[in-house]
Amino acid sequence: MSRFGLLMAALAPLYFASLGIAQVPTPPGGQPAVRAPLTTVSQQASYAIGLDFGQRLSRDGAAVDLEPILRGLRDGLTGTKPELTDEQIQGAMDKFLAALRAKREEEAKGAGNKNKKDGEAYLAANLQKPGVQQTKSGLQVKSLKAGTGASPKATDTVKVHYHGMLIDGTVFDSSVERKVPAEFPVNRVIPGWTEALQLMKVGDKVQLTIPAALAYGEEGSGPIPPNSVLVFDVELLDIVK
Repeated sequence: MSRFGLLMAALAPLYFASLGIAQVPTPPGGQPAVRAPLTTVSQQASYAIGLDFGQRLSRDGAAVDLEPILRGLRDGLTGTKPELTDEQIQGAMDKFLAALRAKREEEAKGAGNKNKKDGEAYLAANLQKPGVQQTKSGLQVKSLKAGTGASPKATDTVKVHYHGMLIDGTVFDSSVERKVPAEFPVNRVIPGWTEALQLMKVGDKVQLTIPAALAYGEEGSGPIPPNSVLVFDVELLDIVK
């Protein structure tokens, strides 16, 4: 979560002001005893802003206190003199964000270790399945359909259809589902793809099981967690001239 993201939360006062939350008694459970209905567009939009703000903080695992948040929102909305100096705010935000980054890194490390262990077990089991071949790099390939065309070189551009999954079956990317083939240079993709494509002929369809070291490694990428083994069904449609 960036400092900019937190500062954008200055819009949230619209939500609290519109509901008059400062005047609503709050029991020990933390929720207002009575909630006024959201009847106007302003109230509904303000609620949406506040809801989004809260959900973002929740997703980020940020350890925040609601009462000081309300005080800060109220002071910002009314122009009241801040209770903290700029230096105090800067120092608090630096420490807060550093702690949040450390927490994320620790969580990512734990998830990466689990993914590595699960991936190694999956690769070992997959290698025992009929038709699965493993190259020296550890890439596992199973032929699904044989082609008769030429094989691309590393400098070629290819047209392919693919369906990419994590080992639990989660689909993270699929040209098949988009119904639009992809085109890219063979040497501009992850190492597992670069190797596999040069082993294929136009018309081939294969299932690739790619170790994390030949994919996105310890860092992961987007929807792909750290140390993830990837499974692709790949059909080589053409070498683009």
